Amino acid sequence: MDIVEKFKETVVSVLPVMVIVLLLGFTVVPMGLVVILKFLLGGIFLILGLTIFLLGVDLGIQPIGERSGAELTKKRSLKLLLGAAFLIGFLVTIAEPDIQVFGDQVRGVFSYVSKRAFVFSIAGGVGIFIMLGLMRMVFQWPLKIVLLICYIVLFSAAFFAPQEFWGVSFDSGGATTGPLTVPFILALGLGVSSVKAGGKDDSFGLTGITSVGPVLAVIFFSIAITSGGTAGSQGSSSVMEAVASGYGGGIGTQVLAPFVNGIPEMAKEAFTSIIPLIVLFILFQLTLLKMTKRQVERIVIGLVYSFIGLTLFLTGVNEGFMPAGVSIGEFLGAKAGQSGGYFFLLILTGLVLGAIVVCAEPAVWVLTEQVEQVSGGTIKRRVLLVFLSVGAALAIALSLVRAVKMFELKWILIPGYFLALLLMIFSPSLFTGIAFDSGGVASGPITSTFVLSFTLGASRAAGGSTDAFGVIALVAMMPLIAIQLLGIIYNRRKPDEQ
Repeated sequence: MDIVEKFKETVVSVLPVMVIVLLLGFTVVPMGLVVILKFLLGGIFLILGLTIFLLGVDLGIQPIGERSGAELTKKRSLKLLLGAAFLIGFLVTIAEPDIQVFGDQVRGVFSYVSKRAFVFSIAGGVGIFIMLGLMRMVFQWPLKIVLLICYIVLFSAAFFAPQEFWGVSFDSGGATTGPLTVPFILALGLGVSSVKAGGKDDSFGLTGITSVGPVLAVIFFSIAITSGGTAGSQGSSSVMEAVASGYGGGIGTQVLAPFVNGIPEMAKEAFTSIIPLIVLFILFQLTLLKMTKRQVERIVIGLVYSFIGLTLFLTGVNEGFMPAGVSIGEFLGAKAGQSGGYFFLLILTGLVLGAIVVCAEPAVWVLTEQVEQVSGGTIKRRVLLVFLSVGAALAIALSLVRAVKMFELKWILIPGYFLALLLMIFSPSLFTGIAFDSGGVASGPITSTFVLSFTLGASRAAGGSTDAFGVIALVAMMPLIAIQLLGIIYNRRKPDEQ
């Protein structure tokens, strides 16, 4: 709840990416002074916005989830628990900042896709699979069996989806589990597990099961819109158009005008995202929570902070961060097809970005500390960070190779998830739960904004468009493998501890 700590966490997440972009912009990539200045201003907006938003989450949004989870569990009504869980999952997902940005990026490439219908489909998938995850905890179904069935159904459905939507579908799973959705899911899961006899293993796995929902929902959504004949030509992203468009006047006007003009639209979008949470809070306060006046005031302040932070965050991302990512990606992607040196630079940039993005993500530090505690100090945080960093670096590098060479995403996803599911046989259940929960943790706001925009630019320059989607999915897939491998190592070193 300390704003200084929130600010430090956000700076650590964003600043390394800004340094890489500036190094490229002042050396090999001719970005132009206006784009660089817009990027810097966008970075400031993003840092301030994310800091204020996370403070609002701590003050107002997370307490709603924690209190709701506790009160729903006390009622001991399965129907009430599942119905409220669906409602919470649906409304919170709509407000998730990563999903709002992701929806804009999808809408920019697929001009025939309705952002509202797309986001609502994802939110419905989250709600349904939160219900499934809670049912697993209530009825004590084995986590590994549930995960196996979920992924068999998912990949079976995926083969009926249009090829160009594979990346979008699997990306939605990683984009959903952002800084707003995860606290609610964890609060519900802890509330249920606290009154069950499942042990510590049962406190993990809910996020992993929930992340299947949006993927499956987007698969069905893509089948519906393409079979219905609504598919059309793919449009260029508004972000990409912003890179090419100019603003009249001097440099100051060209830099500031997009932000001044963009704030009202982003405020409207942020308000639309926060409204479902307000409705949810009012409904629960009247029927379930019965908070004191002081507690209500605190939550109202938190919701106001969340609105302000989300507005600044979306403005910084759309007007500064993503245009720079597209610009660098387009330049390196175009040059990569002409020169082996630039192709190497493109892949090297992806490797560095992957390692930095994971190490800088605050949620990853929370995860690594949790695993270190659960393993009794056997699995050191630095070892886990190395595994996660290498995995994310390879994921982004593979995504960039795919964006330029334009081969099908399934040739990476199918073997990767097959390996992850195979490892469940040998990995302790506790580590399987942690691994599948951590997939969304690794793909944070920077991956969903800058890295995806960077890959979109490279794909566009190479003649593709949909080949960029899949980068979030690959970053989210790697922890499934890395943490289960560590679980196997841990299990062999302590054979008596399951």
